[in-house]
Amino acid sequence: MVSLDLCSGEFDEAVEAACREAFAETLAAGLEVFYIDSDGINVMQRPDGKRFEIRWVPGAPAGKNYTVVRELASHAA
Repeated sequence: MVSLDLCSGEFDEAVEAACREAFAETLAAGLEVFYIDSDGINVMQRPDGKRFEIRWVPGAPAGKNYTVVRELASHAA
């Protein structure tokens, strides 16, 4: 295991790379990914690339704890 200074740019880059890899692996496994985008919108991205703004439903069971508000525009390639 590599030892990194937690307050370094190197550590930040390693975390970002690991997050990108986990994001891609999750989509490749056929699962949705949920995140907050740079505009502060709660997003669900499907493996087919479609993205949706969602609203969380407090207290609802897993898998039924969000509603789709609208489809979001595709990312530019």
